[in-house]
Amino acid sequence: QVQLVESGGGSVQPGGSLRLSCAASGLTFSRHDMRWYRQAPGKQRAWVSRITSLGNTYYVDSVTGRFTVSREDAKNTVYLQMNSLKPEDTAVYYCEVDNYWGQGTQVTVSS
Repeated sequence: QVQLVESGGGSVQPGGSLRLSCAASGLTFSRHDMRWYRQAPGKQRAWVSRITSLGNTYYVDSVTGRFTVSREDAKNTVYLQMNSLKPEDTAVYYCEVDNYWGQGTQVTVSS
């Protein structure tokens, strides 16, 4: 059974940084692309970033240059480093693989 557990969320001021982690189990992690999504209050869940099994990375335009996705296959973990955070980045962040989802972690950016 695939399980995903996100962590690392919190409250920061605009311009601050956070690093999210997503620990996976129940799958051969190194063979899978991993994705990050977010859901802002009152909005639909939206794709944020993807890292392929080979380490190629992709981002939605609004976070390009500020967010960095990475993976550590030895730890079955994917990360999302978020810098220069803005209030519009406030959302619940989820990781996803093969339509399995974690429980999400809240990120709040506010002064």
